Amino acid sequence: MEWHVTDAQSLAIVDSEIGDTELAPAEYEIVRRVIYATADFEYKSLIRFSEKALQVGAAALAARTTIIVDVPMVQVGILTNLQKTFANPVYCSMETSTRPQKEKTQTAWGMETLARRYPEAIFVIGQSQTALAGLVELVKQNGIKPALAIGTPSGFIGVDEAKAQLKASSIPYISADGRKGSSVVAVAIVNGLIDLAWQIYGQ
Repeated sequence: MEWHVTDAQSLAIVDSEIGDTELAPAEYEIVRRVIYATADFEYKSLIRFSEKALQVGAAALAARTTIIVDVPMVQVGILTNLQKTFANPVYCSMETSTRPQKEKTQTAWGMETLARRYPEAIFVIGQSQTALAGLVELVKQNGIKPALAIGTPSGFIGVDEAKAQLKASSIPYISADGRKGSSVVAVAIVNGLIDLAWQIYGQ
């Protein structure tokens, strides 16, 4: 991403207020991006990474792996950075044509449809708890094997359970504990990961 003076000043404030941390350098870069995007320092203790999630995620980006997102806000938020770097194709589940399903939301059904088309994609779910729960269920059924799943929806009903199921699954993940999260958080994570991957693979 292109950084301006105010960005650098803000990130310096974030670094100062975070203080000492046991996060690995790459994990810290992702967490500080989330805090910068949200002005919420609680994310220092909420963002979770599975083992080697950043390594496999960066490699998947460099391999031009397809990215599946749940809502247009996430798609718009990552497209500019992708277009300047790896140019991965991005598809949005909310905008995917599907047949009507009474038992599922449009976003959840679109996520399932796209997951079956691109079973080894990078999945980014910033808003829809139902899409995240559906994704984890597909993994349990051995229907798909994502390269990486980023799950940061917020809410009061079913969100904790969906995130817990993601963390208990066999797939690499980046998630936010508890009720907190948003599309903004998901975008910050993806853009941070793109920049890390570009430093390794893109130069």
